[in-house]
Amino acid sequence: MDPIPQDKQVALVDRLAQAYGGSYSPEVRRRYFITGPQWAPAYEGQALFHAPTRSPVTFETVIEEYGKIGVGYWCTHDTDVIPTNDLFTPRQDEIVGRIKQSLSKNGLKCSMVTTETFYHAVWAAGPAAESGDVRAYARRRLENTVAIGHELEAQYCVYWPGTLGYYTQGAIDETQTLRWFADGINAACDADIEIAKKHNRPPLKHALEAKPFEPQAEILLPTSDAMMAFIFSGLIKHPDMVGLNPEYLHELMWGGAPRAALARALLCGKLFHFDINDGYRLKHDVDIAVGLVNPLDWLNVLVLLRTHNYNGPFNLDYKPPRTTSNHAVFSVSLPTTIDRFITLWEMAGEVISDPIIKEATDALKAGGAGADPRDVSSVVNANKELLSLHELIGHRLFQILIGANRGRTYSL
Repeated sequence: MDPIPQDKQVALVDRLAQAYGGSYSPEVRRRYFITGPQWAPAYEGQALFHAPTRSPVTFETVIEEYGKIGVGYWCTHDTDVIPTNDLFTPRQDEIVGRIKQSLSKNGLKCSMVTTETFYHAVWAAGPAAESGDVRAYARRRLENTVAIGHELEAQYCVYWPGTLGYYTQGAIDETQTLRWFADGINAACDADIEIAKKHNRPPLKHALEAKPFEPQAEILLPTSDAMMAFIFSGLIKHPDMVGLNPEYLHELMWGGAPRAALARALLCGKLFHFDINDGYRLKHDVDIAVGLVNPLDWLNVLVLLRTHNYNGPFNLDYKPPRTTSNHAVFSVSLPTTIDRFITLWEMAGEVISDPIIKEATDALKAGGAGADPRDVSSVVNANKELLSLHELIGHRLFQILIGANRGRTYSL
C-alpha cells in the first residue's frame, strides 16, 4: 500500500469504522445507563512521562459529540469545567448556566459530579491534611460541588481521594487523617440534605472510589473493601447516603477480582455507581477501554450485575490511547467502547437464560444423590462427578463470548 496522504487519513479511518459493522444506533445506546465523563474525551494524552498528543476540547464540544453518539448522561469534576480560581464566583454561575444550556440543547442529563481533590497544589498533602486551612478549603469545595450537582440535577456525587496517603512513613497519623477525611464527607452530606430540602429534590447518592496506589506511595483507603469498612466505621454521620463507586481497573491493579469486589458491595447494598474500563493486573492505571483486555472477565462481571438487578450508572472512566486523534476519539474510541459494553451486556443476558448453563448450575446446587452428611467419603463420592460442571460452564461462557452458541465455527 502506498503512503496515505494526510488529507485522506480521516476518510480512511471513517470508512474502515463503517466497514467493520456491528455498531448500535444512537437510539439504542441511549437505552443504557451509560455516562460519559468530561475527562475521557478531554484527556490530551499527557501523563508523568508523556507529553500531550491531542488538543484541548471544551465541554460544549464533548456534550455535543456525546449527543451525536447516543450517550444520554454527562458527568464532570468541578475543575474540569470551572477553573479553580473561578470557583465560588459569579463566573462559576455563568459556566454552570452554559452547561445547562448545552445539556438541554443536545438531549443529555448530568448524572454525577465529583470534586478534584488530587491535582491542584493545595492537595499536596491530601484533602485531609494536617493544616486546618486546607481541610476547611476541602470542605468548602465538597459542599460547592454538591450545590453544583443539585443545580445540574445530578443524582450522584463521587469522591476519589487520590492523595489521601503518604510518601514517608510516620509523617502522618493515619487514624487522625481518616477522621479528618470523614469530616469532609460528613460536611458534603450535611450540605446535601439542606440543599435537597431547598430544591425539593432527593439528596444525592455519595459514592467513594478506591484506588490501591497512585499518586501517593501509600494510600489509606486502597480498595473497595477498605472504603466499605470506612463507611461502616462509625465515622460517617449518614452511612445510608454513602456507598461505593468501584472502578474495574482499580480492583485489578492490586491483583483483586472486580467481580468479587462488586459482589461484596452488592451484599452490603453499597454498589451505587460503577466506573468501567479495562487493563492489566498489578500494573498502573492505564484505563484501557472496556473489553479490550479481559472480555471474558467482563462478561462474567455483567452476568453478576444483571443477575442482581444493578440499575446504576456505567461510567466510561477510561483514557483514549495517546495514538488516537481528536477526531477518532469521537469516531472510534467512544463508539467502540460503548458498543462492546452493550454487546457484552446482551451476552450476559444470554448466559443467564442459556439452558446448558442453567441445567449445569441447577445440578451443582442440587448436589449428588445418596450422600450421608455424617460420612465424608460418601459426600465426596456423591458429588465428585458433578464438580466437573465448573469447567463445562467456563467453556460454555467462552462459546457465548465468541458466538459458538449461535453456530459460529471456523474452517481448518
